[in-house]
Amino acid sequence: MHETQGRNPSHIIIGLENLYYQGKGKFYRNAVISKNMELLRSSSESNPDFKLQAIDTNCEQGTGNCELGTGNCELRAYYPYLCKKQAMDLAGLPYRLFNIPAQYYDTMLEDISRARKYIYFEVYKFYNDEIGDRFREALTRKAKEGVEVKLLIDSWGAAVAETYFQKLIDVGGEVRFFTKIKFVVDFFTKNHRRNHRKILVIDDVVSWIGSANITAYSLSWRELMLRLEGDLAVSFKKVFNLDFKLYNKYFFEKNSYIRLIRHGDYEIVRDVPSIAKKRISRKFLQMIKNADRQILIETPYFLPGHFLRKALMDACKRGVDVTVIVPRHSDVMLIDILRNHYLGPLHQEGLKFCYYLPANLHSKAMLVDNEIFAIGSPNFDYRSFRYMHEIVLVGWEETIIRQLSRHIEETISQSEPFNFEIWLHRPRFQKFIEWLLLPFRHFF
Repeated sequence: MHETQGRNPSHIIIGLENLYYQGKGKFYRNAVISKNMELLRSSSESNPDFKLQAIDTNCEQGTGNCELGTGNCELRAYYPYLCKKQAMDLAGLPYRLFNIPAQYYDTMLEDISRARKYIYFEVYKFYNDEIGDRFREALTRKAKEGVEVKLLIDSWGAAVAETYFQKLIDVGGEVRFFTKIKFVVDFFTKNHRRNHRKILVIDDVVSWIGSANITAYSLSWRELMLRLEGDLAVSFKKVFNLDFKLYNKYFFEKNSYIRLIRHGDYEIVRDVPSIAKKRISRKFLQMIKNADRQILIETPYFLPGHFLRKALMDACKRGVDVTVIVPRHSDVMLIDILRNHYLGPLHQEGLKFCYYLPANLHSKAMLVDNEIFAIGSPNFDYRSFRYMHEIVLVGWEETIIRQLSRHIEETISQSEPFNFEIWLHRPRFQKFIEWLLLPFRHFF
């Protein structure tokens, strides 16, 4: 049964991010599972590290086996990285990286359930679905127990109204929507500046930062969330409290909201909408310019400005190996089309591009020389660096670097390299659409 025991989990085949578990072998969305059955069948035939077997027994979470309901029968997908192996590898670590949505949702909910003093939660998207419901109910339970609960959601990203949280509010929870949409003449100017940050802080002990929203539709995506234990949570609490006060302000003194926060081996770098400030973009430029051997970037949307493109090309010229991993198909088709305009010329300058195949790659990270990392909310594009409230954690912690390095290796193993010849001979109509979108690149 356990033919793959002990093998490198980085060789698990594409498509397995489409498996989710909850409780004892239960999946969040059977419809998504069924849709991916053909991919799973073909993958199991082509890769010896993955086996599908018909079964009649139940699956206990943590055994390395996860059920797949398909109607008349059940198929069991043996996925050691998803279940027991990852739990064993990371057990007890104060710093843990997660890339499987079902797993970090469960862990976040466990952290919430253990809260005794406060829960501060800041997120871009919060949907009215099975994931949103679970978090809403968990937060409401803690508020009933007397725990201080504050929730900050971006108005543009939210798919819920304040009434959705009425029970939470009734028991003392505070819910704020960041700069509500205004239907005015300068609609775009007033509403384009969004809060894209994703952090969870609990009891001055636990903090989360990364790429994930609270939505069921992203369960099949590859994300990146970092869970930290320790007094770094105090610094994140200060960040949250500033954001919570800022929620309905369009004009504010920016410097106090983007001041660099240093904490041991970490830096918390923040951005607010500004063409002049761009603290995160500048930090990325510094990391790229200081690279000696290798730069690895994961991002769902790759539309870097002139200075970042030049810095990456200059890094290649001095012998640095630069690899950028993007999804083959992201959730924003126009960005996929527009990014193609840049890939060919950058490839000719030495950059390597990989297309992640199984699903949308939504993680946001950079790793330089296996010595310094950046993990957070910003995409590698104009919009994040110019118009969004973003946050990124930069650090030198070896435990995190090892996990991030392994995560990126797994991502690349499930990707295909950029093909310059295919790019060169892409349809003329596609080139025309790229040219048509180019003047609007700053808004993506």
